[in-house]
Amino acid sequence: MNQPTNELPNMQIDTTLTSTLDSEAAQRALDYYLKPAISEEVAEPRFFDVNRNISCEEALVHASDLLRCAAAIANESANHLQGVTRDLAFSTVHMIDMAKAMVDRSLEGYANG
Repeated sequence: MNQPTNELPNMQIDTTLTSTLDSEAAQRALDYYLKPAISEEVAEPRFFDVNRNISCEEALVHASDLLRCAAAIANESANHLQGVTRDLAFSTVHMIDMAKAMVDRSLEGYANG
């Protein structure tokens, strides 16, 4: 068995490479991460958007209802499946139930606060 050594191979470094900041890809990446987001007035309209006039509590109530419906659909689908697919469907039900519990807990804060 060979013992590891601390000797580095004699490697030559190519210093003729140009700066990556000059490339178009680098500029796009910098623009994406560093430029401020475009305001919503200029952004393209969305296919689905939330009414800006509803309160946080109303939004949470609606989200809770949507999660309840999603859990019912996933649960019903899981009852008609077998094997790994069934396990994945029940995992989905479990995650939806956890998300619904978090939303419902947030709503308790509105009721108590």
